[in-house]
Amino acid sequence: MTPIMARRAEPLGPAKSTPRPERVAAFRLGLSAESRAAMLLIAKGHRIAARRFKTPVGEIDIVARRRRDLVFVEVKARDILDAAAEAVTERTKQRIIAAAEFWLASHPDDAQSFIRFDVILVAPGKLPRHIANAFDASR
Repeated sequence: MTPIMARRAEPLGPAKSTPRPERVAAFRLGLSAESRAAMLLIAKGHRIAARRFKTPVGEIDIVARRRRDLVFVEVKARDILDAAAEAVTERTKQRIIAAAEFWLASHPDDAQSFIRFDVILVAPGKLPRHIANAFDASR
């Protein structure tokens, strides 16, 4: 038998730093808000097709279906609902529209669906506010 030789550990790449506490808190808040939003949609009769759908141009928080509707949902969480509403900017809308185009390209059966863009606003101690058809894809 050959004796086992001890190997010196070598770094595999740049060391990953631990995320800042405020980034971790924001990430957890986002996950919680998305879960609350998904539960609201389910209660309204939607089926969740995807959560956190990532594309090269951005992420869609929730993709849901209800009858012939295909709904792309942006979830915004802030301390108050009005602040969450103000966080849905034109840039946000364009990112979601572009990501929705990726979804449709990879799910051709959905091209026959009625497409809708919704926003769900979430704030602590408040019921989530669902704004159906919050914006459209016209540019």
